[in-house]
Amino acid sequence: MVTLRRLRRLAFGGLPMSEPGIVIFDGHCNLCNGAVDFLLKRDRAGQLRFTANQNEAGKRILAENAAGFAGGAPPDAIFLFEDGRLYASSTAALRIARRLPFPWKLAYAAIVIPRSLRDPIYAWVARNRYRWFGKKETCRLPTPDERGRFLP
Repeated sequence: MVTLRRLRRLAFGGLPMSEPGIVIFDGHCNLCNGAVDFLLKRDRAGQLRFTANQNEAGKRILAENAAGFAGGAPPDAIFLFEDGRLYASSTAALRIARRLPFPWKLAYAAIVIPRSLRDPIYAWVARNRYRWFGKKETCRLPTPDERGRFLP
């Protein structure tokens, strides 16, 4: 049973993250690039670093850590590499939100919803993201101010 105390701890739990999490996103996807812009504006504490799954760093992290996924890393997912573990899809999105300031971190309370319910909704949006939001021919290039937050 989920109690109010547990939800509060999930949303506000002391999260002194020792290492920044690495968000691995689809650099061609307009929705994904919009999400990165959203995160950059709100993550003033520098809790997140970024790389596209088309970049060498993204490919390497996925190749080295995708063993935990049946059939390899899901192709339409956003990923968070955090504390030596790779998270995908809705779990990654919620763990990313957990690193943001209030009120965005409240979204992490949705982690109590079973992944079997969260991931199909995530997968439906992911399957349609190019049709709904469009696609770029090249990966997102960080601005000079953002460059320190991106892995090559």
